[in-house]
Amino acid sequence: MQALVIGSGFGGLAAAIRLAARGHDVTILEQRDAPGGRAYVYRQDGFTYDGGPTVITAPWLLVDLFELAGESMADHLDLVPLTPFYRIFFDDGDSMDYTGDPKAMEAQIRRLTGGEENVAGYREFARQSERIFAKGFTELADKPFLSVADMLRIAPDLMRLQSFRTVYGFVSRFVRDEKLRQVLSFHPLLIGGNPFQTTSIYALIHHLERHWGVWFARGGTAAIIDALVALFKRLGGRICYNSPVTRIHATHRRASGVRLADGTDLNADIVVSNGDVAQTYRTMLPEHVRPTWTDEKLEKLRYSMSLVVIYFGTDRQYRGDDAPALAHHNIILGLRYKELLTDVFTKKILADDFSLYLHMPTLTDPSLAPAGHEAFYVLSPVPHLGGSTDWEGAARPYRDRIMRHLEERYLPGLSRHLVSEHMIDPRHFETTLSSWQGSAFSIEPVLTQSAWFRPHNRAEDIDNLYFVGAGTHPGAGLPGVLSSAKIAADLIADS
Repeated sequence: MQALVIGSGFGGLAAAIRLAARGHDVTILEQRDAPGGRAYVYRQDGFTYDGGPTVITAPWLLVDLFELAGESMADHLDLVPLTPFYRIFFDDGDSMDYTGDPKAMEAQIRRLTGGEENVAGYREFARQSERIFAKGFTELADKPFLSVADMLRIAPDLMRLQSFRTVYGFVSRFVRDEKLRQVLSFHPLLIGGNPFQTTSIYALIHHLERHWGVWFARGGTAAIIDALVALFKRLGGRICYNSPVTRIHATHRRASGVRLADGTDLNADIVVSNGDVAQTYRTMLPEHVRPTWTDEKLEKLRYSMSLVVIYFGTDRQYRGDDAPALAHHNIILGLRYKELLTDVFTKKILADDFSLYLHMPTLTDPSLAPAGHEAFYVLSPVPHLGGSTDWEGAARPYRDRIMRHLEERYLPGLSRHLVSEHMIDPRHFETTLSSWQGSAFSIEPVLTQSAWFRPHNRAEDIDNLYFVGAGTHPGAGLPGVLSSAKIAADLIADS
């Protein structure tokens, strides 16, 4: 059968590979000039900046894609384990290394909190995280939720796992120290969620990382995208760049193909969208063919925060005694935790302060920058465009505050040594990535928008239209979008 895949993000590439490996004739239609979607790569001034996912977990999901084609991932990708997973900096100058080694973690917790009570609490949290992982990921992440019966079947398990709690509330059952609560609850921010609102099912991320590690691909995330594109082509697939889709043709509960921006019509037996779910429904399908997801219903959903991301390079390295020792992944927590997240997610206002993720890939792979230079990106969660922020006027001052903070606390002399920079804000997510309200992670991962409550992997009203990516089940993050591709491919095989 002929399959058209809209978008070449991780979800689209994985779905296309799975379909091509099963003998389908597959074409990917990508609106930009290169693959990757949110993992688009910026090459500038001799630096390579990964635009999207940089925290690589669940590596077996990538291994599976190569094995489907009878190949070994190790022949095409060099994944390097990272230790620590994250270095976490607190506003008072304290820091902690977050690792997968239980003894090392306990030593860090003992030093951070000054006692054994929180160590015992951490052990119990880790045990509970493993229980949640066994049910919430191993059994459910790659299974579709297409009916109410699917949801009712797992409801007792969700209650036993206390999924009605938030991640922060769940963590707080086990540890009393506020810093440690922040350390063990920040992960939802990496998939677009507020720890104070995201279902505690996402506490499973702790076990996922602890058991399988956090990885980096030499060459950056770009190397993973390049390897997947090459694999897809070896399977006979085609990828067309600069080919934005403006319409999915659908009548009588069937999709028959798509229309491109230049007016070209392409026929298909199967259509898979890796585009933003809300925008796919709103802009590519007339409302009368999608009664389940009307514009009004889509607008009532809660969407994740957006991001300001600054990619930058320096003409010096930051490895010496004049700067705090940075890791590959750094979490810089501000003075306010809950209050800041309330500003971002609930009030939707741009605060004067921030918490940051600072990525320093050249610490692991110097080839991403010219010799003697350093490549970074710094990310700050901000409200999506449903708020009132005027980004035309706010972007530059916000950028300046972030860079000044980095210079004062972590990267001395940054303004003098800055030789390359590229910045994106919520407008980029809306205009370039076609994301509804400029959301960086699509639909927010709260319990009432999880599993059956999310837009389904097979469109409810169109039998041969499928969705992969952050906005469908199971959700955002590399493991989530790769799992969504497996769900979609399995549904197609069973149809």
